[in-house]
This record gives sequence, C-alpha cells and structure tokens, in this order.
Amino acid sequence: MADPNPAAPLLADAPANQAGAKRKRLFLILAVAVVSVAALVGLWYLILGWRTVSTDNAYVGGDVAQVTPLAAGTVLAVNVQDTRTVKAGDILVRLDDADARIALARAEAELAAAERRFRQTAATGGALEAKVQARDADIASARAQLAVAEANFDRARVDLERRRKLAPSGAVSGDELTSASNAFAAARANLALARAQVAQAASTRQSAIGDSAANAALTQGLTAENNPEVLAARAARDQARLDLERTLVRAPVSGVVSRRQVQVGQRVAAGAALMTIVPMAQLYVDANFKEGQLGKVKPGQHAELTSDLYGGDVVYHGRIVGLAGGTGAAFALIPAQNATGNWIKVVQRLPVRIALDPKELKAHPLRVGLSMDVDVDVSGS
Repeated sequence: MADPNPAAPLLADAPANQAGAKRKRLFLILAVAVVSVAALVGLWYLILGWRTVSTDNAYVGGDVAQVTPLAAGTVLAVNVQDTRTVKAGDILVRLDDADARIALARAEAELAAAERRFRQTAATGGALEAKVQARDADIASARAQLAVAEANFDRARVDLERRRKLAPSGAVSGDELTSASNAFAAARANLALARAQVAQAASTRQSAIGDSAANAALTQGLTAENNPEVLAARAARDQARLDLERTLVRAPVSGVVSRRQVQVGQRVAAGAALMTIVPMAQLYVDANFKEGQLGKVKPGQHAELTSDLYGGDVVYHGRIVGLAGGTGAAFALIPAQNATGNWIKVVQRLPVRIALDPKELKAHPLRVGLSMDVDVDVSGS
C-alpha cells in the first residue's frame, strides 16, 4: 500500500538538522571568541604585559618596636591602651620611683661633699706654704740660739782653762774653779741643746715641705670641675638621675600601640616586653614573587600596589629596595630535605622588599599583615 504522505520523513529530519546547524554555529562563535581573547591577551602581553610582573602574595610589614623598661620596678600607671596612637617620647608606663629618688638625693649629697673636700684641700695648700715659711723662721731662730750657745761655750771653756792654769799658784780658789767647771758644763749642754733645736727645726721644715708637696699633688692642675673624686661623684649622681628617669617608660617611636601586656601593680624586670608599637609611617610590603618572575626584578624599580582594604580605587606607589637573601623554605625552622629520594619540585618564592610613599601612607593608612596586589615595572631592566 502506498504511503499517503511521502514527505513525512523529510519533515521529521528537519528539526535534527536545524539543531546540528545551531550547535555548529555556537562552536564556531566560541572558537572565534577563544581565538579573539587569546589574540587580545597575546597582543596585550606583546605591548604592555611584558613590562610588569605581578603577584597577590604580598603583605604589609613593619619594623615594630618592642617597649621594654631599662630598670626593674612596680608599675604605678599605664597611660595607653591597644590601638592608641602615640608619639615618640610619650610616657607609656610609670614605675615606682621612691628608691630612685632616695638614691639620687644620696648621690647629690656625696657630690657636694666631694666638691667641699676639694675646696678644703685647695685652701689647705696655702696654709701649708705658710707653715714652710714659719719653719724657715724657726730654723733662723735656732741657728741664732746656736751661735749664742757656741759663744757662751767658748767663753766658759776659756775661763775654765785660765783658772786651771792659775789654780796651782793659789791665785784662784777652789770655789772659783768649781764655778768655772760648772759654767763650762752648762755651756756645753746649752750648745748641744741649740744644735738639737737647729736639727729639729730643719726636720720640721722638711716635714712641712712634704705635706705641702702632697697637698699640691692632690690639687695641682685641677679644679672642682675636673678633680677625679668630684668626677666620680658627679658620674654617680648622673647615674642615679638616669635611673630615676628610667622609671618613666617612653615611646621609642611614633605609631600605634599593640599587644599591651602590662597591668598596674605588676612587678616588671628590666628588659621585659610591655607592649609593641607599630610605626605607621614606616611600613613596607614584602612581595613573594615566584622564582620564574625574578629574572628582571632589580632594586630601584617602581611598583604599583593595591590593598583589599581600600580596593582598586587607591593605588600606592613604591620602590624596590632589595631582594631577600633566601627563600622562606631556606630559612624555615625545619628546612626541606630536597636530597631525599621522595623529591617533588615546588616553585619557590623569594621575598622582595618594597618601600611605600610616606605621603600615601598618611593619606590611606595600612596595618601590618594586610594583603596587597603588586605590579612591578621591569621595562627598564
């Protein structure tokens, strides 16, 4: 029996043919789009892309300052909290200063006593010089008395000899001879005493000269400003004053207070960590580039950076200041043992330090640890 509708099979295949043609057009459009995108990317790289290397493995860093006391003591007051902005020299913590004040008062008293002793020693020098001159007068007096004693001795000796010569003839009585003998003995004794007095006066003068020389050795060429004893006392005073000043713990740099670890009443030791200050105006970025990206990266090159904190509307401009001496794996606490048999190559990253513009940091402050996107211009290499 003949088919009543011979065109039915052709009508049934028409939708399938239309669907196949549509798929071909879609694949063709997709292929054209892929090729166009690849061409645009290639064209961009040939024109602009080769000029930069980029990474999003970058983080804000800073040389944070640890606040530590230089003297031990009990905390009387803590003037700051976390997130507080401080300036260099601001008082952060006050320690008990009672002992330091007492030590300073004692040192000041010892300095005043040392200066007084020096002035007294200097004044004694004049008195000792006067004593030397007085001893010269004593020697002159003793020598005059010696001359008198020698004259009396000579006269007594002559009288005694004369009377002894006249005694056998009876011209001189025994009493006169005895008196002459006694006078001679007294004159001889007085002569010996006079000589001893001259020697004593000379010895006393020599002693006075020694005392004067010793005193001069303590003061010669010196003043109250450069006397060693005064200098030592002044150094002790300055040390006590410094210890008192150290009871005030001041901010070493300007920045934001972080990680405060001290409370009122706490006994702290010298060198104990009290808090950390982040210098907000001196932050930098450590960008971790893959080793394959570093062939043209050099210090001095310029970089553009964006932060997730502000988005792409805020662009920071920086400059490469240096490349790290090794990768993070090389300085890890437990370095990778690549010499073992179970070795898998892992692309390493090297930190690159980028300095930021202080003016841009002031306008749009960052915080340590924030992530950054970095583009480095290597066209000049």
